[in-house]
Order: sequence, then C-alpha cells, then structure tokens
Amino acid sequence: MRLTTKRRTARAQLTPDWDAKRALAALAIDLIPFDSTDGNCQGFARKRQIAINPVAQLPHKTFFHELAHVTIGHTLESDFADTEKTPRNLREVEAEAVALLCCEALELEGGNYCRGYLQNWLYQSIGYDASAIPEKSAQKIFRAADQILRAGRLDIDEEERAH
Repeated sequence: MRLTTKRRTARAQLTPDWDAKRALAALAIDLIPFDSTDGNCQGFARKRQIAINPVAQLPHKTFFHELAHVTIGHTLESDFADTEKTPRNLREVEAEAVALLCCEALELEGGNYCRGYLQNWLYQSIGYDASAIPEKSAQKIFRAADQILRAGRLDIDEEERAH
C-alpha cells in the first residue's frame, strides 16, 4: 500500500504494525498533493489537510510533523479571531516534538534531525533551554503523539488476519 504525492510515492505501512492510511482516516485528515513553490519546504498543513514534498529528506518524519500541526489544532487557530494564537516558534517545537516521539516509538530514522530542528526553534526565541517548553505544550505534545500512534496501529485481530 502506498501514499502518493505528486512525484514520489511513500510507503503507507511504515512498520509492520503502524499504517499511515489508517492514521489519516482515523484522524479525519486528508493527504493532498504538494503544491508549494518553496523548494525548502518539506511539507505543510492547512485546516485538516497535509502535504509532503515529493523530495522531502525524511517523508515519514515530515508526515508526523504535519499530522501534529493538525492534531494539536495549529491549523485552526487562524479561524478564531478572539483566541490567542500560539507563537510560530512554539508551534514548530510542538509539532517537531511529536514527530520525534513518533519516530522513536516506531523505531524510524529521524530522531537526530528532530533534535536539531527543536534546538533551532527553541534557540530562536530563548536560547537552548529545554525548560522553555511550557507544561501546557508538553501536554499537547504527548496527547498528539499518543493520538497519532494509536490512530495508525493495527488491531491485534487485523494483524493476525494479515498473516
């Protein structure tokens, strides 16, 4: 099973017990073609849609990052004028921390890249201080990672039927 973006096809089943298509369906998120003209952009999220650059360095890491933006609610913040918008650096830290947890939980490559990305966004606002992640953000990060991981997991019964 494969997820297709414009020029590149990514494996939908990233590990034997986790499936990206299942996660998208369970989370009610659509994968759309990547249409950004920014060559440095690895992916993006809009409303309840995500897109992954066909030449993304680590498409699965970007997939988790963009799922996190939607799952946490970053893509809906602009819809509500009277709510406080999360600063961009914190939105990026939250989404990348979710990507890190998902990559590590599924034993996928990308953890080192996540750590560098996190340090970069933390440094832009306050310097390299891990305590800079507010408790509220940490709760969002763990909740979103749990939702994403659970959404893509195959049930034990399904796993047995597949074999």
